[in-house]
Amino acid sequence: MWNELGISGGSAIVILIALYFVIKWAVKNGVKEAYKDITGKKPVEDEKNEKELEGLVNDSQDAKI
Repeated sequence: MWNELGISGGSAIVILIALYFVIKWAVKNGVKEAYKDITGKKPVEDEKNEKELEGLVNDSQDAKI
């Protein structure tokens, strides 16, 4: 089937892997958005990432001074 489209087997595997990660990312973001809409709170993972990012920003600002 892939040969009829002019795509080799290796290229097909790469495309399918990329498609897997795109769908995984979209589902993850959709679940996060639905959680936020239902509960009105941010997911725990997002809060943790924001705190870590603030810490990194503060560290880089301290290094500049």
